[in-house]
Amino acid sequence: MKNSTYDIAYLELRRILKDLREKKHLTQAQLARKLSVPQSFVSKYETGERRLDVIETLQICQALETSINQLLSKIFKRAIWPANR
Repeated sequence: MKNSTYDIAYLELRRILKDLREKKHLTQAQLARKLSVPQSFVSKYETGERRLDVIETLQICQALETSINQLLSKIFKRAIWPANR
């Protein structure tokens, strides 16, 4: 199992979180304020410079008014899993 910000599933997670933020018409700075973190935190996970842990992902979902189940469902639909190749 890869532990990279560039594997397919993680790339999809990053894309989905960015899409959700943009659909809420939030800037990175606005989302960062909701999360009580610096804007660079949002920038770094969106660009793959930083990996999110589960708790951070849950907090982001809450700030974006989505459930972790919805997020995971989107990742499974979009990602190409090695087991499915």
